[in-house]
Amino acid sequence: MRIRRLLYCLPLVLLTSCESVQTTQGGAVGVNRSQYMVSALSSAEVDKMAAASYQEMLTEARKEKLLNTDAAMLRRLRRIADELVKEVDHFRPDASQWAWEVNLIKSDALNASCMPGGKILFYTGIVEKLQLTDDEIAQIMGHEIAHALREHGREAVSRAYTTQMGTQVIGSLLGLGDGARQAADMAVQYGLTLPNSRSNETEADLIGLELAARAGYNPEAAVTLWQKMGAASQGQPPAFLSTHPSHGGRIDTLRNTIPKVRPLYDAAK
Repeated sequence: MRIRRLLYCLPLVLLTSCESVQTTQGGAVGVNRSQYMVSALSSAEVDKMAAASYQEMLTEARKEKLLNTDAAMLRRLRRIADELVKEVDHFRPDASQWAWEVNLIKSDALNASCMPGGKILFYTGIVEKLQLTDDEIAQIMGHEIAHALREHGREAVSRAYTTQMGTQVIGSLLGLGDGARQAADMAVQYGLTLPNSRSNETEADLIGLELAARAGYNPEAAVTLWQKMGAASQGQPPAFLSTHPSHGGRIDTLRNTIPKVRPLYDAAK
């Protein structure tokens, strides 16, 4: 009972070092969740750390002769990025002034990312193996850009910090041994961390859907994209224990949201 009572109070303990922020406007898709960030961790600091990490990745790829080896694919990605970045001010006006950058690494990995501050990285495998159309690339890139606009990286760092602080509080107040502390870790992780991470993924899906539609990319491509991803990643863990929604749940959410952005797509064509 003592652990249960403390877990009920844990969110209040964690939020004492955080502040509520609104990183983006809600857009047509209505992403309006309040976010909690560690007060001492600024956006500029996270952007600086991300830029340094990004440059390290590029340096390593360049050293291995894997960076930007497919000129045609790189031009294709940069063209799509240019169109999407023109639309970011609908969610976050200051983002149009970020130092946006797009690079390509030769790898079989089905992966892409956009680091805080607008540093986009694609791997050739995701384009080649899934045989992506421009519309489908726009959905992936919009999704990754949305993570940066919403500062999900900063939010994840804040969440990791408060999670660690929370388990330390539980242990010190209750005098927990290693086994009980591991149970507390699990309670914090699955009760706080993973649900928020899944919500971040859904937010990125929805904002990415709208960015792509505003840029003139067919929103129906979000469905075909995740159908391809689902076929390529069989054996994934259950959605409840994953930081990503299940492919089926993700597709349902996107299908239900497409009518909200279709007028934007029609206007952009």
